[in-house]
Amino acid sequence: MNSLPHITVSTLDLVRLRALLDAPDVQAQPELDDLRMELDRARVVEPEAMPPNVATMNSTIKFVIEPSGKEFELTLSYPEDVRGQAGRISVLAPVGSALLGLSVGQEIEWPVPGGKTVRVRVIDVSYQPERSGELTR
Repeated sequence: MNSLPHITVSTLDLVRLRALLDAPDVQAQPELDDLRMELDRARVVEPEAMPPNVATMNSTIKFVIEPSGKEFELTLSYPEDVRGQAGRISVLAPVGSALLGLSVGQEIEWPVPGGKTVRVRVIDVSYQPERSGELTR
């Protein structure tokens, strides 16, 4: 990866994500090491102090993936909230991990299956729980 953008994660999301990554069935997945490293380097703030343009858990995010140029608008979700739900992406999916903590306009190169990388850029955060006053999830 090239230079990494600054990311911001709420204390609430950090606690839930660390518990998720410590689960035995998830812990054995080395492809999640990049997400673990992102959490280690993140700026951590209380939910009420979250900047309104940051992609947090349960945010609806419009983003583009390069080099394809495809745009998506999906809700960043915990794995159990994705099953059978359209319009959601798991934080454990490569692109979901890449989105976490990015602000509008930021981009990051992220590894995907097959040994390739993609560049993910946030265009908009149309819904963010913290911005809407939903400080517990």
